[in-house]
Amino acid sequence: MHLAPKVPLNNGVLIDALGYGVYKVPAADCAALVSTALDAGYRTVDTAALYGNEEGVGQAVNAAVAAGMPREELFVTSKVWNDRHGYDSTLAAFDETMDRLKLDYLDMFLIHWPCPDQDLFIPTYKALESLYHEGRVRAIGVSNFEPEHLRRLLDATEVVPAVNQVELHPWLQQRELRALHAELGIATQAWSPLARGQLLDDPALAALAAARGRSVAQVVLRWHVQSGHLVIPKASNPGRIAANLDVFGFSLSDTDMAAVAAMDSGRRSGSNPNNVN
Repeated sequence: MHLAPKVPLNNGVLIDALGYGVYKVPAADCAALVSTALDAGYRTVDTAALYGNEEGVGQAVNAAVAAGMPREELFVTSKVWNDRHGYDSTLAAFDETMDRLKLDYLDMFLIHWPCPDQDLFIPTYKALESLYHEGRVRAIGVSNFEPEHLRRLLDATEVVPAVNQVELHPWLQQRELRALHAELGIATQAWSPLARGQLLDDPALAALAAARGRSVAQVVLRWHVQSGHLVIPKASNPGRIAANLDVFGFSLSDTDMAAVAAMDSGRRSGSNPNNVN
């Protein structure tokens, strides 16, 4: 079993450097796969209302706690979907998420996308602030926010987001956004850390992985960790679930890191946040 190191967020709450993401994990398979991940050593699980599998995450977490795993060692994230933006609607959406998860509290709640055309992310975030102040969630943040969205948010709200979860991988390194995160004390968390699997066929990464005796996925995840990103890879195969967590026993050299940095091309595997509403 491998355990990821804990990283403090800007409010002191600890999160794992590497967690398990369940995007596109079928609802029927989710509880079993999350249990497999917890058995492998994962302690952070990332879901969302959109994914349709919050129930399975809750089942696996509650089963682990019932079997003796301390709840405080686990970190569960979910997100409010785009059709529930607005103060009251977000509070209702959170209640629905908690009813599906069957947890006493949530570790982190995020705005899934800024939806700039709706222009409701500020009252949506104010609802998250209320949940945070009430102690119903231990940390709040955002996902897919661009610099202009973050600046508007910070001008109108009180609690600096703990996390901005964004598409981030060697082809899309988001340097401007990461620099702003560092300035503001916001943790960068990478979704699609392997560019939805497309990086696994990259010949330069394959050569680097072969030289290190590691898989391409492990090399890319190690690059994320050494770059200071939080990361949430998804896998459905038990072997890959375990292998993705086995990235803390080796390091990439400065030359390796520079080679990966040179791959940045601005290429997205997902949507541009300004186009999602």
